[in-house]
Amino acid sequence: MRILDLLILIVYFLGTTALGCWFVRKSRSTEGFMAARRALPGWAVGLSIFGTFLSSISFLALPGKAFADNWSPFVFSLSLPLAAWVAVRYFVPFYRAAGEISAYTHLERRFGAWARTYAVLCYVLTQVARMGAIMYLVALAVAPLIGWSVPAVILLTGALVTVYTMLGGIEAVVWTDVIQSIVLIGGAIVCAAFVLLAMPGGPGQLFRIAAADHKFSLGGFGPSLAQGTFWVVLLYGLTINLQNFGIDQNYVQRYLVAKSDRAAARSVWLGALLYLPVSAVFFFIGTGLFAFYQARPELLPATVDPLKQPDRVFPYFIVSQLPVGLTGLLIAALFAAAQSTLSSSLNGTATLVLCDVYRRYVNPRAGERESLRILYLASLLFGILGTGIALAMMRAASALDAWWNLAGIFSGGMLGLFLLGLISRRAGNPAALTGVILGILVIAWMSLSPQWTGPWAGLRSPFHHLMVAVVGTLTILLAGLLIGRCSTAWRDSLTAGRVPQPRGRRGNVPDKPPFTEQTS
Repeated sequence: MRILDLLILIVYFLGTTALGCWFVRKSRSTEGFMAARRALPGWAVGLSIFGTFLSSISFLALPGKAFADNWSPFVFSLSLPLAAWVAVRYFVPFYRAAGEISAYTHLERRFGAWARTYAVLCYVLTQVARMGAIMYLVALAVAPLIGWSVPAVILLTGALVTVYTMLGGIEAVVWTDVIQSIVLIGGAIVCAAFVLLAMPGGPGQLFRIAAADHKFSLGGFGPSLAQGTFWVVLLYGLTINLQNFGIDQNYVQRYLVAKSDRAAARSVWLGALLYLPVSAVFFFIGTGLFAFYQARPELLPATVDPLKQPDRVFPYFIVSQLPVGLTGLLIAALFAAAQSTLSSSLNGTATLVLCDVYRRYVNPRAGERESLRILYLASLLFGILGTGIALAMMRAASALDAWWNLAGIFSGGMLGLFLLGLISRRAGNPAALTGVILGILVIAWMSLSPQWTGPWAGLRSPFHHLMVAVVGTLTILLAGLLIGRCSTAWRDSLTAGRVPQPRGRRGNVPDKPPFTEQTS
């Protein structure tokens, strides 16, 4: 790695870590650690939401998708404005009025302790897996660029994020997200411009090559749910984005740290609407790389297979084609995308451990000092655990996909359960529990049945894999609504069919209760 690029990377690491640790004085209370005294400006919270949204996986995957295929995954981003409107209209006022720092406290009041514990367990499992996956994948991409080993990059990333998240709390997370988001946006725009100007035949050559290969296509518009059409991706994006805005602790916690209801609403709009054009920039980079290497195929070595490993084309372009200084900026942007998501997951997980586990089951009257110790300890332990999972993935790369499938099964019922409690007042504990069980079974069937062979092949799911979250959520919601309505109708029929009790000789107690009253 060239000296200037290395210096840029070192300055970035030292700057973000120092900024995060600067807020240690403001996080010496549980309210400061988890909610930043609910006094942060909306624009900063919005940039933090954006940084949480765009992980290093997106940094690598979006250009890779556009390089290998087309802009069909961009439809996911097109669903964001509608999801943001729903969040501003319903989710933000709901959580701001409740005032609970945990996104899952209301589930216990609505359906019982099992619902709260189920949601917390799903969140913690998926976030730990997410932290390990992000650290592993960013190290896999960055290590060849900077000449370090993959374990060294994993340990460095995990240690720095754990330190400033543990010491600075949510305020450190938000303000470092602001810096990281600016670095990420700047790096993406500069890289897109460089790709455009690097075309040997001028910028117009890029659009001619891309148009000839249908690289700007948004996918088919047919009605089939078995293919990744425009509508399937749109439904998937709407479901996932509603889940993010509606029940993900990382987002809910940011609604509460904003200084006012108006600031919280603005933060949602800023984060969502900023992701839309920035994701388009990353797709444009992937399309531009396709056109660039079509025009200059000799610059792509045989060691980088664009058909089997499209995600490696962008990192190779960064280290081989970008000038000194810009390479360091892009590598810093890649780390920024990883750190922003990791710090959010780490702080959110520690918050739930205190609010939904320790104070709920261990010591409901825990004081400030004891609660802070739990927050610090949980941040440290989950930082170590996420780093350990990232290191373990080096030996079992296939475990990554398997774990993501299991995480999708575990977390699939969270949005449906939340919407059921928000929409219906008739659905009680039995309806919610039955709906979640049915939803998990449907999600498991859709996730696992494509691998079935032999006599079970006829029972495979006919849906595209992106429909798993959509169908699972709808199953839980509709089953809960139906069971709740039927239960209410059954209770009303029993009440209407009761035989009036005769008065006894000594007041209202009958001499002999009627048979109908006993059976009811």
